[in-house]
Amino acid sequence: MKISANIIDKHGIKLNEYKKIIKLIGREPNLLELGIFSAMWNEHCSYKSSKKYLKTLPTKNKKVIQGPGENAGIIDIGDNDAIVFKIESHNHPSFIEPYQGAATGVGGILRDIFTMGARPIATLNSIHFGSHDHPKTKNLLNGVVSGIGGYGNCIGIPTVGGEVKFDSTYNENILVNAMAVGLVQKDKIFYSKAKGINQPVIYVGSKTGRDGIHGASMASAEFDENAEEKRPTVQVGDPFTEKLLLEACLELMKENSIISIQDMGAAGLTSSSVEMASKGNLGIEINLDKIPCREEKMSPYEIMLSESQERMLLILKSGEEEKAKEIFKKWNLDFSVIGKTTNTKNLILKESNVEVANLPLSSLSSDAPVYNRKWKKNLESKKNTTNKKYTSLNLEDSFKTILKSPNNSEKSWVWEQYDHTVMGDTLQNPGGNSAVVRVHGKDKGVALTVDSSAKYCLANPMIGAKQVVCETWRNLISVGSDPIAITNCLNFGNPEKDIIMGQFVETIHGISEACKYLDFPVVSGNVSFYNETQNNPISPTPTIGGVGLIKNINLTMSHSIKEIDSNIFVIGKTSGHLYQSEFFREVMKIYDGPPPEINLFNEKNNGLIVQKLIENKLVNSVHDISSGGLIIALAEMCLSGQIGTKMKVKFNKINPYEFLFGEDQSRYIIEVNEKNKKNVCKILEKNSIYYDIIGKTQKEYLSLNDDFNIKLSDIKNLNSLWFKDYFKES
Repeated sequence: MKISANIIDKHGIKLNEYKKIIKLIGREPNLLELGIFSAMWNEHCSYKSSKKYLKTLPTKNKKVIQGPGENAGIIDIGDNDAIVFKIESHNHPSFIEPYQGAATGVGGILRDIFTMGARPIATLNSIHFGSHDHPKTKNLLNGVVSGIGGYGNCIGIPTVGGEVKFDSTYNENILVNAMAVGLVQKDKIFYSKAKGINQPVIYVGSKTGRDGIHGASMASAEFDENAEEKRPTVQVGDPFTEKLLLEACLELMKENSIISIQDMGAAGLTSSSVEMASKGNLGIEINLDKIPCREEKMSPYEIMLSESQERMLLILKSGEEEKAKEIFKKWNLDFSVIGKTTNTKNLILKESNVEVANLPLSSLSSDAPVYNRKWKKNLESKKNTTNKKYTSLNLEDSFKTILKSPNNSEKSWVWEQYDHTVMGDTLQNPGGNSAVVRVHGKDKGVALTVDSSAKYCLANPMIGAKQVVCETWRNLISVGSDPIAITNCLNFGNPEKDIIMGQFVETIHGISEACKYLDFPVVSGNVSFYNETQNNPISPTPTIGGVGLIKNINLTMSHSIKEIDSNIFVIGKTSGHLYQSEFFREVMKIYDGPPPEINLFNEKNNGLIVQKLIENKLVNSVHDISSGGLIIALAEMCLSGQIGTKMKVKFNKINPYEFLFGEDQSRYIIEVNEKNKKNVCKILEKNSIYYDIIGKTQKEYLSLNDDFNIKLSDIKNLNSLWFKDYFKES
């Protein structure tokens, strides 16, 4: 039966791509085969617009065990321990159905971790919503936070960190990026590459239903005004089943039975079977009658394209089936031998002993389209002539305006809904520089963080991308860790538009430059294109997840000020860059202008010296300076430690507004007690580190010269007010 142009278009296949399919397989595909091509050739699975540029990213250093190309990246943290981690997007599903979209985003990224043999030890998230006064935002925020908490809390894995941001660019296309981290022994890592002929292919986990069909394809297209009609394409998660699947898989991994293993994520059974066989240069034959289904009369098309959750595909050593089956039976999970590996190098599907699909695996993987899309360099946002009109404003009022704004308000309303202490190894609560999780039973730990800065990236994608990598680096340095590697989730609009593709290309250049200089490689990640509705794209939003090693958890540093009458140092030069700052955006309502420049030499040099000061126990507390500038960072330190600061500053080349609110990069605030002051100054000067001593800690108040003197309790009330009031209005 000839497939109509309308059906081809509905599958997201372009006419030139359809012609390529015919050429690759030597005939027209049937509907099932077209659905399989749709799943494997969509942007979400094939990376056809981004692959060319992703290959330019640095992916190796001495600590990297596994870079991009597997379910997750892996780094060596010594003592035969390794950390497995990755971040992925679940943007479109979360906009359509916020609870399930966010929940299954968490479930999916956790499977990427334990499919490699690692026990998950933490999750983090980066979530972006539209303007706070948009009619959909409150419901979406509530649903997403509930979904993340509901899944993570039920499966018993701590949600230890993240970020929440608001901007009108996300009004019709929110972002939900989920990161997961696991711990594995280096000699117990599992991979997805199939090996051997006539080895049994095993389906385990939940039954297959009709939820999530075409989920990956939906994630590879723009939204229109009928976006909410796509609810059937959103998967439904069950964290209790995922917990059983986690334990069953880890138990089986103790045996010498598994050849390869892959979770059924985006594109479900299709992608998992194709990827496993393709990596092994083998064929795979599947009997669809053997697939456990929870609904009657499911068609081959529905079975292959379902994205039902909590499912895995395994290739076992022949003869190990019964032993494995007993394990999954014990955990009350489905276990079915559904096929075998072959030497055909084809994907062959059968139903009732009739062949219903037969496709060369190369046509679905290595021969998938790779585009060299046209791109346009983004014009840098020009400076607005302000003539320093802000100098007539009130400093204290400006500070308070930023404190109580949605993006700078305290976010405990969010993270208190997540269980961040389950498993008993969380050493720092959310809200600081980075989360810190102990390696269970040992005196070492890992620092974990996620960061993004869409405002900088929209103004200048390359500089903005460098800034996000550097902020991740600073956050890891600030808790006393040695930054090792990153994962990234690259969120953009439609890549078929040259300006959007330009944002992506320049972002990749920025990430690459910063990662190479800092020896901070990219080991895993995800690209999420088509984040736009009715031609309104999101701002370019690369989200960076970073991991660092703390060799001795007793040296873990926090941002809480520790004692009265200690000294406050600012590491790094303050030039007073206000364009794209929270001061300009929240107080002045100025949104144009360039982001602050990044000097990678200063970034690395300053960071390594701060790291040295922490290792030598010369500082009491450390905080990086980022969004909001010096005054916001200092306020966060004071609130966390319940100790104030008295700043005594002589303003020479810059005015108080530039000093307090400027967002110059590569800077830290450190607290140094009097006995260590001389030694710290000596080390900084020896290493040519620019620094200022701006005051001392004191009781109860945050003050600056004679300009203001604000009680910490008042600052706390202002900072926590926004979220409390926001949900009172319901």
